[in-house]
Amino acid sequence: MLDNILILLLSLGIILTGCELFTNGIEWLGKNLKLGDGVVGSIFSAVGTCLPETLIPVIALLFSGKQKDSVDIGIGAIIGAPFMLSTLAFFITGLSVIIFAGRRQTGLKLNTDLNILGRDIQFFVIVYTGAVFVSFVPVNFIKNISAILLIAAYVFYVFKTVNNDKASNEDIDDLIFAKTFKFKESIMVIILQITLALFSIIIGAEMFVGNIKVVSGVLGVSTLVLSIIITPIATELPEKFNSVIWISKSKDTLSLGNISGAMVFQSCIPFSIGILTTDWKLDIVTLISSMLALASTLVTYIWIKVKKNLTPLPLLSGGVFYAVFIGFLILRGFK
Repeated sequence: MLDNILILLLSLGIILTGCELFTNGIEWLGKNLKLGDGVVGSIFSAVGTCLPETLIPVIALLFSGKQKDSVDIGIGAIIGAPFMLSTLAFFITGLSVIIFAGRRQTGLKLNTDLNILGRDIQFFVIVYTGAVFVSFVPVNFIKNISAILLIAAYVFYVFKTVNNDKASNEDIDDLIFAKTFKFKESIMVIILQITLALFSIIIGAEMFVGNIKVVSGVLGVSTLVLSIIITPIATELPEKFNSVIWISKSKDTLSLGNISGAMVFQSCIPFSIGILTTDWKLDIVTLISSMLALASTLVTYIWIKVKKNLTPLPLLSGGVFYAVFIGFLILRGFK
């Protein structure tokens, strides 16, 4: 047990190091390609750090057979990822703004591109609601068509994001690999740093997931509940850490785009995999988590539309929705 806890701490350190390298490298990639914060945060960073949690349902559903535990792990990871992003990740981001207010250029106010964030959230709400609704459809042919439409929707989202993006003129820190190893800041060095960072993030996340299962096994938590709560907490750490790093540097568009872009990706690609490889019938636990994810997201969306600004308050409300879900699980005895 002690060994597993030590490995958990080690894996967190690996993830943190990988995230620092990744955020730094992805900013330089955006600068080198003359891309704006929308593409860098909502696509490059979001998709890159989504790899750990995307691999889990792929492995569980495509390579582990049709056993109930494998299906539960796959569906739980698929549903749990956007739930964690829209509740816990929003909460941590809002809390980070408060913690780093003294060193931030804008203090408690988030200086983010509301058009990018609003677009991402609107897109997420539409495709996520549709993907959840498909679970009530009894005809497999319609489900399969819906899965293909989800993939097409993400391609459309990427197209819109790239076309509406503007190059960023923000100052960025020195490229870590160039500074450390005295390399030139070439595209090859940038890609090398990003690749090694992603490798570290994936390895760290896999170590965390493997050992958290051993530690949590003592609690007698069901496979589905474990995959909804524990697995996404571990695999969403890159997004959370990346967003905290960017919040501390007053790069709010990158921070929130990292989360909202991951929410869009998670509601399209992994969901399509789940629909195509399972019966896609969600139970009460997964449906409740889906409704709470939508409610948390809509709080921030409505705030943006009404207030025309963003403060930590609507983001912090994500913690309330997360607490409600934990309370629901406690009443059910974590079954």
